[in-house]
Amino acid sequence: MGMSMLTLGVPVGDGTSRSLLEYISQGGWIGYVIVMLSFIAVVMIVAQSVRVRRQALAPPETIEALDRHLRQGDVDGAIAFCENSDNDSFLTRVMGAALIRCRRSPFGFLELKAALEEVGQLQVARLYRLTDGINLIASIAPMLGLLGTVVGMVGAFDAIQAAEGPVRPDALAGNISVALITTVLGLIVAIPCTAAYTYLRNKIDTLADEVGDVIEELAAHLESGTQHGAQAGGATAGRA
Repeated sequence: MGMSMLTLGVPVGDGTSRSLLEYISQGGWIGYVIVMLSFIAVVMIVAQSVRVRRQALAPPETIEALDRHLRQGDVDGAIAFCENSDNDSFLTRVMGAALIRCRRSPFGFLELKAALEEVGQLQVARLYRLTDGINLIASIAPMLGLLGTVVGMVGAFDAIQAAEGPVRPDALAGNISVALITTVLGLIVAIPCTAAYTYLRNKIDTLADEVGDVIEELAAHLESGTQHGAQAGGATAGRA
């Protein structure tokens, strides 16, 4: 599904070999479209593989910085850190949005857990959407291959209809090549794209759970502070 497949030699009946580029050219414009989609798919798979990593979603230095701010009760500092574009990550987007929501809510940090869950789900959905292009190519490629099959068979029947007398094999070969080659190319692109899409979605789920554990540990600093504050307030009211 890349440049290597264009340079591989494929044996033919007369003992010679043809490059896959020659086979692709026999697939006509549909074959070229499928190959173009394969290059786009490679770029998207590589980009998402780099993005969907533990170090990218929750960098260690980001965890340390937020832990330091929240342990000290410096919520404003944590929010400022999360809003800094240089610190952008899955972790900072979730924590930043949740902290801002709690700041604005009349319930304060009692709403922290619900805010983290809601924002976390939105961010996971965002990661899912970034992989939708791969799934789209996995769906379109075999359909283009089927289109090539139909176009090739229609051309073959037109050649039979137009022939006077017995039909020569070379009159059908071009159209049959379009039918078969586009089908093969569509499957060559769709199969690895489907595998990559499934792998990335599963990896997102796994990493989201891992980062969720980190977020819970960070949120525990604020929840414990809230509980202590509530207990202190209750004791003061009791003495009064």
